[in-house]
Amino acid sequence: MGQLRCDPVGGRWVIVAAERGARPGDSRRGARVPKGGFCPFCEGNEDRTPPEILAYRNDGLPADGPGWRVRVVPNKYPALQSEGDPEQRDYGVYEVRNGIGAHEVFIESPKHVLSPTELPADDLKEVMWAYQDRMRELKNDKRLIYALVFKNVGESGGASVEHTHSQLICTPVMPKRVQEEMANCEEFFKSEGRCLLCEIVAHELRERERVIVESDRFVALAPYASRFPFEMWILPKGHASHFEETPRDALDEFAGVLHEALLRLDASLEQPPYNYLLHTGPLTRAPVDYYHWHVEVIPRVTSVAGFEWGTGFYINPVAPETAAECMRNVVLEEAREHALGRGGAL
Repeated sequence: MGQLRCDPVGGRWVIVAAERGARPGDSRRGARVPKGGFCPFCEGNEDRTPPEILAYRNDGLPADGPGWRVRVVPNKYPALQSEGDPEQRDYGVYEVRNGIGAHEVFIESPKHVLSPTELPADDLKEVMWAYQDRMRELKNDKRLIYALVFKNVGESGGASVEHTHSQLICTPVMPKRVQEEMANCEEFFKSEGRCLLCEIVAHELRERERVIVESDRFVALAPYASRFPFEMWILPKGHASHFEETPRDALDEFAGVLHEALLRLDASLEQPPYNYLLHTGPLTRAPVDYYHWHVEVIPRVTSVAGFEWGTGFYINPVAPETAAECMRNVVLEEAREHALGRGGAL
């Protein structure tokens, strides 16, 4: 019999319906294949992007030229513009504001690869540093309320450019999804005197049934009420509400856990399209005791259809316990060699 499971953080119900016949392998969508052709994100094509905002490059080399390791540029087609005032106006029963914010692209490697798993794990560290550096800088803009970092991998994952990259969008309002998470966590804290996400981490580390990757300070797990097959959350073990306040040595450790988790996902589902997104405290709020930053990894292997849109429920045909076991059983060295071989072949 299937189960109805409630996600206490998002406040949503999920139907785990493994009896619908899905096996872990049924979620595979086929390997990512490079399209070839011109890529504006490759080293040597810096003049085809807007001027860089931030870059980690070898000493003495000029901006907007070769020699970089990670490069951040404004999005050429931004969802929100940095100039102006987020003026609010009423239009009958509607509310409207100017589209003020920030929209930036993190080019994660000068090499043309499709995924961070095709790079050495150490290369991901500086990507995490760049997220942190940009979020800290954007905090100084008092118009901005929230910063969301996200990554789209694969065409059906929303990647319009296949070269591995991620994005940051800052908004002058709080996103509803994060606001709901924070409200649920605050309510739990007021009732129980503890952080809900800290409690989830402690519970999962005791049970270990849904743990996928673990280090001294971080854990990757399949959430109890997973919305999608092979969904993962990566969280600090210790309480931390704001990603940008994380010490650099901890960020390095986090990058290693994220890299391994993505390797295990790639090996289990043969390089699926996916998204990851970073939920953290608002730019305008000091660290709080009731919220806990985390990264959600969402494989794009099932479709959201009528029932999901009509109810807000999700139907997941692969139990998170099954998905976690499958990813734990990946032979990591084989997965790493295979991924690096793909990157070296491009």
